[in-house]
Amino acid sequence: MDRTRPSTPGVHDGSGAHGTAAPGTGLLRRRRRAAVATALAGILLGTLSGPASATSTASATASGPAAVECPANLAEKATCYTGRDSDGAYYAIAVPRNWNRSLVVHAHGGPDLGAESDPERSTGDLERWSVMVDEGYAWAGSSYRRGGYGTLMAAADTEKVRRLFVEEFGEPRRTYVHGQSWGGDVAAKVVETYGAGKRGPYDGALLTNGVLGGGSRGYDYRVDLRVVYQYYCQNHPRPTEAQYPLWEGLRAGSTMTSAGLGARLQECTGLESAPQDRTALQQRNLDDILGVTGVPERTLESHLRFATFTFRDIVHNRLGGRNPFGNQGVRYSGSHDDRALNAGVERFSADPTAVRDLSYDSDLTGKVDIPVLTLHAIDDPTAFVEHESAYRDSLRGAGRERNLVQTFSRESEHSGLSDSEYANSISALDSWVRTGRKPTPRSVAASCPAFDADHGTGCFYDPGFRPGSYSSKVNARPGGLRWPAMTSGQEKAWSRIDGVGIAP
Repeated sequence: MDRTRPSTPGVHDGSGAHGTAAPGTGLLRRRRRAAVATALAGILLGTLSGPASATSTASATASGPAAVECPANLAEKATCYTGRDSDGAYYAIAVPRNWNRSLVVHAHGGPDLGAESDPERSTGDLERWSVMVDEGYAWAGSSYRRGGYGTLMAAADTEKVRRLFVEEFGEPRRTYVHGQSWGGDVAAKVVETYGAGKRGPYDGALLTNGVLGGGSRGYDYRVDLRVVYQYYCQNHPRPTEAQYPLWEGLRAGSTMTSAGLGARLQECTGLESAPQDRTALQQRNLDDILGVTGVPERTLESHLRFATFTFRDIVHNRLGGRNPFGNQGVRYSGSHDDRALNAGVERFSADPTAVRDLSYDSDLTGKVDIPVLTLHAIDDPTAFVEHESAYRDSLRGAGRERNLVQTFSRESEHSGLSDSEYANSISALDSWVRTGRKPTPRSVAASCPAFDADHGTGCFYDPGFRPGSYSSKVNARPGGLRWPAMTSGQEKAWSRIDGVGIAP
Protein backbone atom coordinates (compact mmCIF):
# COMPACT_ATOMS: atom_id res chain seq x y z
CA MET A 1 0.00 0.00 0.00
CA ASP A 2 1.25 3.45 -0.87
CA ARG A 3 2.18 5.17 2.37
CA THR A 4 2.58 8.63 0.77
CA ARG A 5 0.00 11.06 2.03
CA PRO A 6 -2.06 12.59 -0.78
CA SER A 7 -1.59 16.27 -1.35
CA THR A 8 -4.64 18.46 -0.92
CA PRO A 9 -6.47 18.21 -4.26
CA GLY A 10 -8.40 20.89 -6.04
CA VAL A 11 -11.64 21.70 -4.27
CA HIS A 12 -14.70 20.10 -5.85
CA ASP A 13 -18.44 20.37 -5.47
CA GLY A 14 -19.08 16.77 -4.48
CA SER A 15 -20.13 15.69 -7.98
CA GLY A 16 -16.62 14.81 -9.11
CA ALA A 17 -15.96 18.03 -11.01
CA HIS A 18 -12.77 19.54 -9.68
CA GLY A 19 -11.91 23.22 -9.69
CA THR A 20 -15.32 24.47 -8.53
CA ALA A 21 -15.49 25.88 -5.04
CA ALA A 22 -17.37 23.60 -2.65
CA PRO A 23 -20.32 25.00 -0.72
CA GLY A 24 -19.09 26.60 2.48
CA THR A 25 -15.50 27.01 1.30
CA GLY A 26 -15.58 30.78 1.71
CA LEU A 27 -17.07 30.35 5.16
CA LEU A 28 -14.32 27.89 6.00
CA ARG A 29 -11.68 30.47 5.08
CA ARG A 30 -13.43 33.11 7.15
CA ARG A 31 -13.70 30.76 10.11
CA ARG A 32 -10.02 29.94 9.86
CA ARG A 33 -9.22 33.63 10.08
CA ALA A 34 -11.66 33.94 12.96
CA ALA A 35 -9.95 31.05 14.71
CA VAL A 36 -6.75 33.05 15.07
CA ALA A 37 -8.57 36.01 16.57
CA THR A 38 -10.64 33.80 18.85
CA ALA A 39 -7.60 31.93 20.10
CA LEU A 40 -5.70 35.13 20.80
CA ALA A 41 -8.66 36.61 22.64
CA GLY A 42 -9.01 33.46 24.68
CA ILE A 43 -5.37 33.54 25.70
CA LEU A 44 -5.64 37.18 26.73
CA LEU A 45 -8.79 36.58 28.72
CA GLY A 46 -7.55 33.35 30.23
CA THR A 47 -10.78 31.58 29.28
CA LEU A 48 -9.78 29.39 26.35
CA SER A 49 -7.46 26.68 27.61
CA GLY A 50 -8.78 24.20 25.02
CA PRO A 51 -11.94 23.15 23.30
CA ALA A 52 -13.32 21.38 26.37
CA SER A 53 -13.30 24.54 28.45
CA ALA A 54 -14.53 26.59 25.53
CA THR A 55 -17.66 24.50 25.14
CA SER A 56 -18.44 24.34 28.84
CA THR A 57 -19.94 27.83 28.63
CA ALA A 58 -21.82 27.20 25.40
CA SER A 59 -25.35 28.51 25.12
CA ALA A 60 -28.16 26.10 25.90
CA THR A 61 -29.60 26.92 22.48
CA ALA A 62 -28.37 25.67 19.13
CA SER A 63 -25.20 27.32 17.84
CA GLY A 64 -23.21 26.96 14.66
CA PRO A 65 -19.54 25.95 14.70
CA ALA A 66 -17.37 28.45 16.55
CA ALA A 67 -13.62 28.39 16.18
CA VAL A 68 -11.75 27.33 19.33
CA GLU A 69 -8.27 26.21 20.26
CA CYS A 70 -7.50 22.69 19.23
CA PRO A 71 -6.28 20.11 21.74
CA ALA A 72 -2.58 20.46 22.39
CA ASN A 73 -1.73 17.43 20.27
CA LEU A 74 -3.35 19.14 17.26
CA ALA A 75 -1.87 22.60 17.81
CA GLU A 76 -0.67 24.10 14.53
CA LYS A 77 -2.08 21.09 12.65
CA ALA A 78 -5.78 21.87 12.34
CA THR A 79 -8.57 24.36 12.86
CA CYS A 80 -11.10 23.25 15.48
CA TYR A 81 -14.72 24.18 16.08
CA THR A 82 -17.39 23.42 18.65
CA GLY A 83 -21.12 24.07 18.82
CA ARG A 84 -24.49 22.67 19.78
CA ASP A 85 -27.08 21.30 17.39
CA SER A 86 -30.82 21.95 17.39
CA ASP A 87 -31.49 18.79 19.45
CA GLY A 88 -29.12 19.92 22.19
CA ALA A 89 -26.12 17.75 21.35
CA TYR A 90 -22.70 19.35 21.69
CA TYR A 91 -20.21 18.54 18.96
CA ALA A 92 -16.61 19.11 17.93
CA ILE A 93 -15.09 19.41 14.46
CA ALA A 94 -11.49 19.56 13.27
CA VAL A 95 -10.24 20.36 9.76
CA PRO A 96 -6.54 19.61 9.28
CA ARG A 97 -4.31 21.97 7.37
CA ASN A 98 -3.33 19.08 5.09
CA TRP A 99 -6.98 18.04 4.60
CA ASN A 100 -7.30 15.16 2.15
CA ARG A 101 -10.94 16.15 1.51
CA SER A 102 -12.30 13.11 3.38
CA LEU A 103 -14.23 13.11 6.66
CA VAL A 104 -14.30 10.75 9.63
CA VAL A 105 -17.53 10.97 11.65
CA HIS A 106 -16.98 9.55 15.13
CA ALA A 107 -19.51 7.72 17.34
CA HIS A 108 -18.44 7.57 20.98
CA GLY A 109 -18.92 4.75 23.45
CA GLY A 110 -20.66 4.53 26.79
CA PRO A 111 -23.42 5.28 27.15
CA ASP A 112 -22.77 8.12 29.54
CA LEU A 113 -25.55 8.40 32.11
CA GLY A 114 -25.82 12.17 32.61
CA ALA A 115 -29.18 13.76 31.91
CA GLU A 116 -27.80 16.30 29.43
CA SER A 117 -25.33 16.35 26.58
CA ASP A 118 -21.77 16.60 27.90
CA PRO A 119 -19.83 19.37 26.11
CA GLU A 120 -16.51 17.84 27.08
CA ARG A 121 -17.23 14.43 25.60
CA SER A 122 -16.80 15.31 21.94
CA THR A 123 -13.73 17.48 22.55
CA GLY A 124 -12.16 14.71 24.62
CA ASP A 125 -12.84 12.24 21.84
CA LEU A 126 -11.22 14.58 19.33
CA GLU A 127 -8.09 14.63 21.45
CA ARG A 128 -8.13 10.85 21.85
CA TRP A 129 -8.59 10.15 18.14
CA SER A 130 -6.52 13.04 16.86
CA VAL A 131 -4.55 10.44 14.90
CA MET A 132 -7.29 10.64 12.25
CA VAL A 133 -6.64 14.36 11.88
CA ASP A 134 -2.89 13.71 11.82
CA GLU A 135 -3.53 11.47 8.83
CA GLY A 136 -5.26 14.28 6.95
CA TYR A 137 -8.92 13.50 7.65
CA ALA A 138 -11.41 16.05 8.87
CA TRP A 139 -13.15 14.84 12.05
CA ALA A 140 -16.60 15.41 13.49
CA GLY A 141 -18.09 13.94 16.64
CA SER A 142 -21.29 14.43 18.63
CA SER A 143 -21.71 14.17 22.40
CA TYR A 144 -25.32 13.02 21.74
CA ARG A 145 -28.32 15.01 22.89
CA ARG A 146 -28.61 13.32 26.28
CA GLY A 147 -26.99 10.65 28.40
CA GLY A 148 -28.48 7.22 28.86
CA TYR A 149 -29.18 4.39 26.49
CA GLY A 150 -30.47 5.02 22.98
CA THR A 151 -28.59 3.63 19.99
CA LEU A 152 -30.89 4.99 17.31
CA MET A 153 -30.81 8.39 19.02
CA ALA A 154 -27.02 8.36 19.05
CA ALA A 155 -26.98 7.27 15.41
CA ALA A 156 -29.27 10.18 14.49
CA ASP A 157 -27.03 12.63 16.35
CA THR A 158 -23.98 11.19 14.58
CA GLU A 159 -25.66 11.64 11.21
CA LYS A 160 -26.69 15.17 12.22
CA VAL A 161 -23.12 16.26 12.88
CA ARG A 162 -22.17 14.91 9.45
CA ARG A 163 -24.88 17.02 7.83
CA LEU A 164 -23.79 20.03 9.84
CA PHE A 165 -20.23 19.55 8.61
CA VAL A 166 -21.41 19.44 5.01
CA GLU A 167 -23.46 22.61 5.45
CA GLU A 168 -20.50 24.50 6.87
CA PHE A 169 -17.51 23.10 4.98
CA GLY A 170 -18.86 21.45 1.85
CA GLU A 171 -19.34 17.87 0.73
CA PRO A 172 -16.27 15.73 1.48
CA ARG A 173 -14.89 13.52 -1.25
CA ARG A 174 -15.43 10.49 0.96
CA THR A 175 -17.08 10.04 4.36
CA TYR A 176 -16.31 7.31 6.89
CA VAL A 177 -18.01 6.56 10.18
CA HIS A 178 -15.89 5.31 13.08
CA GLY A 179 -17.28 3.82 16.28
CA GLN A 180 -15.48 2.62 19.40
CA SER A 181 -17.03 0.37 22.09
CA TRP A 182 -20.80 1.02 22.30
CA GLY A 183 -20.04 3.54 19.60
CA GLY A 184 -19.26 0.55 17.39
CA ASP A 185 -22.91 -0.47 17.72
CA VAL A 186 -23.93 3.14 17.07
CA ALA A 187 -21.74 3.39 13.98
CA ALA A 188 -22.99 0.03 12.69
CA LYS A 189 -26.53 1.32 13.17
CA VAL A 190 -25.57 4.48 11.26
CA VAL A 191 -24.43 2.30 8.36
CA GLU A 192 -27.68 0.34 8.31
CA THR A 193 -29.93 3.36 8.80
CA TYR A 194 -28.22 6.04 6.68
CA GLY A 195 -25.53 4.36 4.62
CA ALA A 196 -27.51 1.73 2.72
CA GLY A 197 -27.70 1.83 -1.05
CA LYS A 198 -25.82 3.80 -3.65
CA ARG A 199 -27.18 7.13 -2.44
CA GLY A 200 -26.08 6.74 1.18
CA PRO A 201 -23.71 9.42 2.45
CA TYR A 202 -21.19 7.00 3.97
CA ASP A 203 -18.50 5.31 1.92
CA GLY A 204 -17.17 2.97 4.60
CA ALA A 205 -17.12 2.17 8.31
CA LEU A 206 -14.39 1.44 10.83
CA LEU A 207 -15.59 -0.34 13.99
CA THR A 208 -13.04 -0.74 16.78
CA ASN A 209 -13.55 -2.84 19.93
CA GLY A 210 -17.23 -2.67 19.10
CA VAL A 211 -20.15 -3.96 21.15
CA LEU A 212 -21.51 -5.65 18.04
CA GLY A 213 -23.80 -8.21 19.65
CA GLY A 214 -26.54 -5.58 19.98
CA GLY A 215 -28.61 -4.80 23.05
CA SER A 216 -30.90 -7.81 23.24
CA ARG A 217 -28.01 -10.30 23.50
CA GLY A 218 -24.89 -8.18 23.95
CA TYR A 219 -25.41 -7.74 27.70
CA ASP A 220 -26.40 -11.29 28.64
CA TYR A 221 -23.07 -11.89 30.37
CA ARG A 222 -23.77 -8.87 32.56
CA VAL A 223 -27.21 -10.25 33.36
CA ASP A 224 -25.43 -13.41 34.46
CA LEU A 225 -22.96 -11.40 36.51
CA ARG A 226 -25.78 -9.54 38.24
CA VAL A 227 -27.53 -12.70 39.43
CA VAL A 228 -24.38 -14.69 40.19
CA TYR A 229 -22.95 -11.82 42.21
CA GLN A 230 -26.11 -11.59 44.29
CA TYR A 231 -26.21 -15.34 44.87
CA TYR A 232 -22.77 -15.26 46.48
CA CYS A 233 -22.71 -11.81 48.05
CA GLN A 234 -26.30 -11.13 49.15
CA ASN A 235 -25.54 -7.43 49.58
CA HIS A 236 -26.93 -5.87 46.41
CA PRO A 237 -29.53 -5.47 47.85
CA ARG A 238 -28.94 -6.55 51.43
CA PRO A 239 -31.69 -8.60 53.12
CA THR A 240 -32.48 -5.56 55.30
CA GLU A 241 -33.00 -3.27 52.28
CA ALA A 242 -35.94 -2.84 49.94
CA GLN A 243 -36.01 -5.80 47.57
CA TYR A 244 -36.42 -5.64 43.79
CA PRO A 245 -35.94 -8.03 40.87
CA LEU A 246 -32.33 -8.11 39.78
CA TRP A 247 -33.14 -7.43 36.14
CA GLU A 248 -33.80 -3.84 37.20
CA GLY A 249 -30.09 -3.45 37.96
CA LEU A 250 -31.00 -1.09 40.78
CA ARG A 251 -34.35 0.06 42.05
CA ALA A 252 -35.50 3.37 40.64
CA GLY A 253 -35.28 5.41 43.85
CA SER A 254 -31.97 4.08 45.14
CA THR A 255 -29.29 6.62 46.08
CA MET A 256 -26.44 4.13 45.74
CA THR A 257 -23.31 5.57 44.15
CA SER A 258 -20.49 3.91 42.23
CA ALA A 259 -18.35 4.23 45.35
CA GLY A 260 -21.04 2.54 47.42
CA LEU A 261 -21.25 -0.32 44.95
CA GLY A 262 -17.47 -0.66 45.03
CA ALA A 263 -17.55 -0.89 48.80
CA ARG A 264 -20.04 -3.77 48.64
CA LEU A 265 -17.94 -5.55 46.05
CA GLN A 266 -14.89 -5.17 48.28
CA GLU A 267 -16.84 -6.42 51.29
CA CYS A 268 -17.85 -9.59 49.48
CA THR A 269 -14.75 -10.41 47.42
CA GLY A 270 -11.84 -8.35 48.74
CA LEU A 271 -11.28 -7.30 45.13
CA GLU A 272 -9.08 -4.33 46.04
CA SER A 273 -7.04 -6.29 48.57
CA ALA A 274 -3.93 -8.30 47.93
CA PRO A 275 -4.78 -12.02 47.72
CA GLN A 276 -3.04 -12.72 51.03
CA ASP A 277 -5.19 -10.11 52.73
CA ARG A 278 -8.52 -11.59 51.65
CA THR A 279 -10.49 -13.90 53.87
CA ALA A 280 -11.04 -17.45 52.68
CA LEU A 281 -14.70 -16.65 51.98
CA GLN A 282 -13.84 -13.52 50.01
CA GLN A 283 -11.40 -15.45 47.84
CA ARG A 284 -13.89 -18.23 47.20
CA ASN A 285 -16.62 -15.72 46.32
CA LEU A 286 -14.28 -13.97 43.91
CA ASP A 287 -13.13 -17.22 42.32
CA ASP A 288 -16.69 -18.41 41.86
CA ILE A 289 -17.95 -15.14 40.36
CA LEU A 290 -15.05 -14.93 37.91
CA GLY A 291 -15.17 -18.63 37.10
CA VAL A 292 -18.87 -18.65 36.29
CA THR A 293 -19.14 -15.37 34.39
CA GLY A 294 -15.81 -15.28 32.57
CA VAL A 295 -15.45 -11.61 33.46
CA PRO A 296 -11.79 -10.61 34.01
CA GLU A 297 -10.86 -9.61 37.55
CA ARG A 298 -9.51 -6.24 36.40
CA THR A 299 -12.85 -5.20 34.93
CA LEU A 300 -15.19 -6.93 37.36
CA GLU A 301 -16.20 -3.67 39.03
CA SER A 302 -16.88 -1.86 35.74
CA HIS A 303 -19.04 -4.72 34.47
CA LEU A 304 -20.98 -4.74 37.74
CA ARG A 305 -21.48 -0.97 37.48
CA PHE A 306 -22.97 -1.45 34.03
CA ALA A 307 -25.21 -4.27 35.28
CA THR A 308 -26.36 -1.91 38.03
CA PHE A 309 -26.61 1.66 36.80
CA THR A 310 -26.95 1.20 33.03
CA PHE A 311 -29.47 -1.59 33.52
CA ARG A 312 -31.47 0.78 35.72
CA ASP A 313 -31.35 3.40 32.98
CA ILE A 314 -32.47 0.89 30.33
CA VAL A 315 -35.29 -0.55 32.43
CA HIS A 316 -36.68 2.49 34.22
CA ASN A 317 -35.76 5.45 32.01
CA ARG A 318 -36.04 3.88 28.56
CA LEU A 319 -38.45 0.93 28.81
CA GLY A 320 -40.97 2.18 31.37
CA GLY A 321 -40.10 -0.45 33.97
CA ARG A 322 -40.38 -3.40 31.57
CA ASN A 323 -37.81 -6.20 31.65
CA PRO A 324 -35.79 -6.91 28.48
CA PHE A 325 -33.54 -9.51 30.12
CA GLY A 326 -33.96 -13.19 30.93
CA ASN A 327 -31.94 -16.14 32.19
CA GLN A 328 -34.43 -19.00 32.13
CA GLY A 329 -32.80 -22.14 30.81
CA VAL A 330 -29.25 -20.96 31.44
CA ARG A 331 -27.03 -23.55 33.07
CA TYR A 332 -24.29 -21.89 35.10
CA SER A 333 -20.97 -23.67 35.56
CA GLY A 334 -17.46 -23.01 36.82
CA SER A 335 -18.15 -22.66 40.55
CA HIS A 336 -17.19 -24.87 43.46
CA ASP A 337 -20.82 -26.10 43.59
CA ASP A 338 -22.71 -25.66 40.33
CA ARG A 339 -25.71 -27.64 41.55
CA ALA A 340 -26.33 -25.27 44.46
CA LEU A 341 -25.72 -22.22 42.28
CA ASN A 342 -28.24 -23.26 39.64
CA ALA A 343 -30.80 -24.16 42.27
CA GLY A 344 -30.41 -20.88 44.15
CA VAL A 345 -29.70 -18.18 41.54
CA GLU A 346 -32.54 -15.78 40.74
CA ARG A 347 -34.40 -16.57 37.52
CA PHE A 348 -36.66 -14.40 35.40
CA SER A 349 -38.18 -14.15 31.93
CA ALA A 350 -38.11 -11.10 29.68
CA ASP A 351 -41.14 -9.07 28.67
CA PRO A 352 -41.47 -9.65 24.88
CA THR A 353 -42.36 -6.02 24.23
CA ALA A 354 -39.29 -4.84 26.14
CA VAL A 355 -37.09 -7.23 24.15
CA ARG A 356 -38.67 -5.94 20.95
CA ASP A 357 -38.02 -2.30 21.84
CA LEU A 358 -34.43 -2.89 22.93
CA SER A 359 -33.79 -5.02 19.86
CA TYR A 360 -35.30 -2.46 17.49
CA ASP A 361 -33.15 0.25 19.04
CA SER A 362 -29.80 -1.50 19.13
CA ASP A 363 -29.68 -4.86 17.36
CA LEU A 364 -28.07 -5.07 13.93
CA THR A 365 -29.67 -6.63 10.86
CA GLY A 366 -26.40 -7.16 9.00
CA LYS A 367 -27.86 -5.41 5.95
CA VAL A 368 -24.67 -3.58 4.98
CA ASP A 369 -23.91 -2.27 1.50
CA ILE A 370 -20.60 -0.48 2.09
CA PRO A 371 -17.14 -1.71 3.12
CA VAL A 372 -16.80 -2.31 6.86
CA LEU A 373 -13.43 -2.90 8.52
CA THR A 374 -13.24 -3.93 12.16
CA LEU A 375 -10.34 -3.99 14.60
CA HIS A 376 -10.66 -5.69 17.97
CA ALA A 377 -8.25 -6.43 20.80
CA ILE A 378 -8.14 -10.19 21.31
CA ASP A 379 -7.97 -9.74 25.08
CA ASP A 380 -10.48 -6.89 25.31
CA PRO A 381 -11.72 -7.20 28.92
CA THR A 382 -14.90 -5.19 28.35
CA ALA A 383 -16.33 -5.94 24.90
CA PHE A 384 -15.23 -9.53 24.49
CA VAL A 385 -13.72 -10.31 21.10
CA GLU A 386 -16.56 -12.77 20.46
CA HIS A 387 -18.73 -9.73 19.66
CA GLU A 388 -16.96 -9.87 16.30
CA SER A 389 -18.36 -13.35 15.70
CA ALA A 390 -21.86 -12.05 16.40
CA TYR A 391 -21.35 -9.33 13.82
CA ARG A 392 -19.82 -11.65 11.25
CA ASP A 393 -22.70 -14.09 11.66
CA SER A 394 -25.20 -11.23 11.37
CA LEU A 395 -23.77 -10.12 8.03
CA ARG A 396 -23.56 -13.71 6.89
CA GLY A 397 -27.19 -14.26 7.82
CA ALA A 398 -28.10 -11.19 5.76
CA GLY A 399 -25.97 -12.32 2.82
CA ARG A 400 -23.60 -9.36 3.20
CA GLU A 401 -20.42 -10.94 4.59
CA ARG A 402 -18.61 -9.89 1.42
CA ASN A 403 -18.64 -6.32 2.74
CA LEU A 404 -16.75 -7.18 5.95
CA VAL A 405 -13.06 -7.53 6.82
CA GLN A 406 -12.17 -8.25 10.46
CA THR A 407 -8.74 -7.72 11.98
CA PHE A 408 -7.49 -8.57 15.46
CA SER A 409 -4.79 -7.18 17.69
CA ARG A 410 -2.87 -8.88 20.49
CA GLU A 411 -3.73 -5.97 22.76
CA SER A 412 -5.58 -6.20 26.06
CA GLU A 413 -7.28 -2.84 26.50
CA HIS A 414 -10.75 -1.70 25.58
CA SER A 415 -10.84 2.09 25.58
CA GLY A 416 -8.03 2.61 23.11
CA LEU A 417 -5.77 0.75 20.71
CA SER A 418 -2.46 1.67 19.13
CA ASP A 419 -2.49 4.94 17.16
CA SER A 420 -0.41 3.21 14.51
CA GLU A 421 -3.21 0.68 14.08
CA TYR A 422 -5.92 3.33 13.94
CA ALA A 423 -3.98 5.20 11.24
CA ASN A 424 -3.35 1.98 9.36
CA SER A 425 -6.99 0.90 9.63
CA ILE A 426 -8.49 4.11 8.27
CA SER A 427 -5.95 4.03 5.43
CA ALA A 428 -6.80 0.40 4.61
CA LEU A 429 -10.50 1.23 4.58
CA ASP A 430 -9.90 4.28 2.39
CA SER A 431 -7.86 2.23 -0.07
CA TRP A 432 -10.61 -0.42 -0.21
CA VAL A 433 -13.22 2.25 -0.98
CA ARG A 434 -11.09 4.05 -3.56
CA THR A 435 -9.81 1.03 -5.44
CA GLY A 436 -12.48 -1.60 -4.84
CA ARG A 437 -9.75 -4.05 -3.81
CA LYS A 438 -10.79 -5.78 -0.62
CA PRO A 439 -7.96 -6.10 1.91
CA THR A 440 -7.20 -9.19 3.95
CA PRO A 441 -6.18 -9.40 7.61
CA ARG A 442 -2.69 -10.24 6.42
CA SER A 443 -2.43 -7.28 4.03
CA VAL A 444 -3.69 -4.91 6.73
CA ALA A 445 -1.09 -6.22 9.17
CA ALA A 446 1.65 -5.86 6.55
CA SER A 447 0.89 -2.19 5.95
CA CYS A 448 1.03 -1.18 9.62
CA PRO A 449 4.82 -0.76 10.11
CA ALA A 450 4.88 2.19 7.70
CA PHE A 451 2.41 4.01 9.96
CA ASP A 452 4.26 2.94 13.07
CA ALA A 453 7.30 4.75 11.71
CA ASP A 454 5.29 7.96 12.22
CA HIS A 455 3.31 7.18 15.36
CA GLY A 456 5.58 4.75 17.20
CA THR A 457 2.85 3.03 19.23
CA GLY A 458 3.33 -0.47 17.84
CA CYS A 459 1.62 -2.93 15.52
CA PHE A 460 0.16 -5.99 17.21
CA TYR A 461 -1.96 -7.68 14.54
CA ASP A 462 -2.58 -11.41 14.57
CA PRO A 463 -3.74 -12.17 11.01
CA GLY A 464 -4.44 -15.81 11.80
CA PHE A 465 -6.72 -15.23 14.77
CA ARG A 466 -10.42 -16.07 14.53
CA PRO A 467 -12.67 -15.77 17.59
CA GLY A 468 -15.01 -18.50 18.72
CA SER A 469 -18.74 -18.13 18.38
CA TYR A 470 -20.55 -15.67 20.60
CA SER A 471 -22.15 -18.56 22.47
CA SER A 472 -18.69 -19.97 23.25
CA LYS A 473 -18.21 -16.99 25.56
CA VAL A 474 -21.73 -15.98 26.59
CA ASN A 475 -24.51 -18.28 27.77
CA ALA A 476 -27.02 -18.42 24.93
CA ARG A 477 -30.66 -17.97 25.78
CA PRO A 478 -33.29 -20.19 24.12
CA GLY A 479 -33.47 -19.22 20.46
CA GLY A 480 -30.33 -17.11 20.78
CA LEU A 481 -28.00 -19.02 18.46
CA ARG A 482 -29.24 -17.64 15.15
CA TRP A 483 -27.97 -14.33 13.80
CA PRO A 484 -28.88 -11.61 13.09
CA ALA A 485 -30.76 -11.07 16.33
CA MET A 486 -33.15 -8.83 14.38
CA THR A 487 -33.72 -9.46 10.68
CA SER A 488 -34.40 -6.61 8.30
CA GLY A 489 -37.91 -8.02 7.91
CA GLN A 490 -38.50 -7.83 11.65
CA GLU A 491 -37.13 -4.30 11.72
CA LYS A 492 -39.49 -3.26 8.93
CA ALA A 493 -42.50 -4.87 10.60
CA TRP A 494 -41.69 -3.37 14.00
CA SER A 495 -41.20 0.08 12.48
CA ARG A 496 -44.95 0.18 11.82
CA ILE A 497 -45.74 -0.08 15.54
CA ASP A 498 -46.45 3.26 17.20
CA GLY A 499 -43.89 4.09 19.89
CA VAL A 500 -41.62 1.15 19.12
CA GLY A 501 -38.03 1.32 20.35
CA ILE A 502 -36.46 3.79 22.76
CA ALA A 503 -37.46 7.44 22.67
CA PRO A 504 -34.69 9.96 21.94
